[in-house]
Amino acid sequence: MPRKTTKKLAKAPKKSTAKPVSGKPKLLSGGNPQIPKGDGDAPVQDYLAAMPGWKGEVGRRLDTLITRTVPHVRKAVRWNSPFYGIEGQGWFLSFHCFTKYVKVTFLNGAALQPLPPVESKHDDVRYFHIHEDGQFDEELMANWIKQASQLPGEPLF
Repeated sequence: MPRKTTKKLAKAPKKSTAKPVSGKPKLLSGGNPQIPKGDGDAPVQDYLAAMPGWKGEVGRRLDTLITRTVPHVRKAVRWNSPFYGIEGQGWFLSFHCFTKYVKVTFLNGAALQPLPPVESKHDDVRYFHIHEDGQFDEELMANWIKQASQLPGEPLF
């Protein structure tokens, strides 16, 4: 009677959970950097440094404009986006990378004058898109930032 042999199946290699050797954040859909949730300027600067190409310059310009317009602004990264807020009032602004533009989100944008041009499915939210040419009216943006910072915002968490 022939002898039965059993073959051991090789174990499938485990997927690596290690971070890339380069240490650079993963870019999500549209080139948005995947940055861990964190409070303060450091995670926002990590986000800005990881924004690809022309979007990085737009992000740095926005961050500088926000900080100059609202010197006591609180910064954080939430949901892979930088958020800006006022202690005791909440978040008033965020931005996010998409393939063809950087979307600036005014969380109470419906109360701004003039209205930011892009509507949202949320009644209070309005958007402004900055495209690859990077052109936007910094005076108007500073006006919106100042107005937004003076409104009640979304809870800080």
